Amino acid sequence: MSQPIPLLIPDIPNQAAIQPYLLQIDANRHYSNFGPLVKSLETRLTASFQQHAANPIHVTTVSSATLGLELTLSALNLPKGSRILVPALTFVATLTAIIRTGHIPVISDIDEDSWLLTPEIAQTVLKEKKIQAAIAVATFGHPQDTLSWSKFQKASGVKVIIDAASAFGSQWATATDIPIVFSMHATKSLTAGEGGFVVSGNAKLNNLIRQLSNFGINLDTHSGHPIGYISHIGTNAKLSEYHAAVAHASLDTWEYVAKKRTEMFHQYQHKLKELCGNAVILQSGQPTSAPTTLSIRVGSSQVRNAIEAICAQRNIATRRWYQPLLHHHSARIKPMEVFSCTFAERIATDMLGLPFSTFLGDEDLNRIATAVKDGLETQF
Repeated sequence: MSQPIPLLIPDIPNQAAIQPYLLQIDANRHYSNFGPLVKSLETRLTASFQQHAANPIHVTTVSSATLGLELTLSALNLPKGSRILVPALTFVATLTAIIRTGHIPVISDIDEDSWLLTPEIAQTVLKEKKIQAAIAVATFGHPQDTLSWSKFQKASGVKVIIDAASAFGSQWATATDIPIVFSMHATKSLTAGEGGFVVSGNAKLNNLIRQLSNFGINLDTHSGHPIGYISHIGTNAKLSEYHAAVAHASLDTWEYVAKKRTEMFHQYQHKLKELCGNAVILQSGQPTSAPTTLSIRVGSSQVRNAIEAICAQRNIATRRWYQPLLHHHSARIKPMEVFSCTFAERIATDMLGLPFSTFLGDEDLNRIATAVKDGLETQF
């Protein structure tokens, strides 16, 4: 049997790359609670995002992007039971963050070509259903248009958050009134092993998110609340110094790794085009700067089933990313409201995730593309 091709292989800094930062931890003897490495990581990230924004940028680290979403929703101070628009095609964490903060997800459709929830779709929903906020997902790392979302937010009064879990390097805070949540999970291009951060131009919002990440304890002498008292109900979502060490090392080599990921993606596209022609459809829109996955559409569920079966026989991993769609999960996942999801349903019938990592070689790409070609040929 051929060697297995895994779906994903994390590309995390090795011991030598992390070691200088571990030595700093030993010297500082500060391990959590907003330590020096966390603060310097936030400074480095702020500088990166500031290059793409006209107004001041603020970055707050958290222990995961999921908690980043929850705390950002909490910081918006929406009334309990608010309706939050969310695309049908996204990871379940986007859904659970809404429910866990006491709100009602309103599941909506996506654009057929970009696979994104857009301001135009949100506007269509708003004509028929009252919503208080929207989480626009940078699906598979493809960036959202913050300027368009900012215009929507100002015109409608609907608060907008961008879930950019896998979009570091592609999603920028061009419109600084839209908070953006990023992941630093092991599978992401900027990795801490586990972690996340929130970017916005709203210092008050980011400070509140930081406070909420520390149980809601007030540490601000200018807040009007006693120091050490809880002024909001928070949780423990702080990033540790050890995770910050990994993130620093990852940031040191990010441009090199991003280039490898982009080159791999282009090689993949070329090989699929060479063997499959126009029978394979990829997500449209602005390309990602550091791809972490590759999903294709193949025309029908029957063809997808055939490709999956052939890949399984040939020891090639695949996955139906973000499926089932959010509204097809257990009936116990509630409350939930569902708007028309015509395009999301259509995409879900024939979309398939293929192996993607910086460790794939030419032989691997040929094996994968050949399996896709052979699956496509079963329809004839």
